Amino acid sequence: MESFTNSNSSWPNLRGSIATNVFVLFLMRLGLGLIPGMTAEAAWTITSILYDSITFLMFHWILGVPFALNQGEFEDLTLWEQMDKGEPFTPAKKYLTIIPIILFLLGTHYSHYDMPTFIINLIALVIVLIPKFPAMYKVRIFGINQKPHTD
Repeated sequence: MESFTNSNSSWPNLRGSIATNVFVLFLMRLGLGLIPGMTAEAAWTITSILYDSITFLMFHWILGVPFALNQGEFEDLTLWEQMDKGEPFTPAKKYLTIIPIILFLLGTHYSHYDMPTFIINLIALVIVLIPKFPAMYKVRIFGINQKPHTD
């Protein structure tokens, strides 16, 4: 067990993190909508892809913590694995799982279920959802993103 609160992974549980997440998404979508010639379908699809890409890198790719206060306790864990001490299906993990699904639904709805756009949105959704499954805890597919162990 960790002996202190991991400030790297505790922020999604803070009050206002859901509202901040939604506000940033709103600003992202609004900004894309202001680009001349940008259609609603393209804006929602790009919003979904940007959000999924950023959260994938932030939650499922970067290992460890940005500060050295933990004696290397979390160096082999992603932010998602550090959150809530690895417990699955916590409120923070639920809302961070639901947001990409909602973006997928919005992107496919506004593109009028156009097949190429649907496939792009589906690929982005699958890439960001698979690492969130409890069965993927500490799993590195094909050794990708695995830290080399120095003994």
